[in-house]
Amino acid sequence: MKLPEGVEWALHCALLIAEAPDGMALPRRVLAEHHELPEAYLAKHLQALVRAGLLQATPGPSGGFRLARPASQISALDIIEAIDGAANPFVCREIRQCGTGAARPEECLRPCAIAAVMAQAHQAWQESLRTVTLDQLVHRIPQTVRKRNRVKFSTDR
Repeated sequence: MKLPEGVEWALHCALLIAEAPDGMALPRRVLAEHHELPEAYLAKHLQALVRAGLLQATPGPSGGFRLARPASQISALDIIEAIDGAANPFVCREIRQCGTGAARPEECLRPCAIAAVMAQAHQAWQESLRTVTLDQLVHRIPQTVRKRNRVKFSTDR
């Protein structure tokens, strides 16, 4: 499975926002510069997170983005699905019913074995990512990096 780069951008930006001091909104410019991302393209992903209810956008000179709910209540899956959707990436085209080896319709009353396995894998992937919260991810960032980010955000505004 290959996810669009916007998923990585959104996850990293959400982590940075989660690291920001309480009440501080991080401007999109700061988020873009932090990882050398194109600001206009990043804006689209940040708006997707706002539409999904994961971020709040605040306009004005002291505006920016903050989490819409506690980091412990936002999963990695929430962010991924806000950017890439929730659909299973595998689409069965029922090729088992085509060509010289075509199965008869009565042999195809259930999903094919491949489609079933892929659906199980997608469900397991979703369940795994649903259990990982932003709060947990923040705590996986080295303390030195977290401290440096907090200092940077307080001076970068």
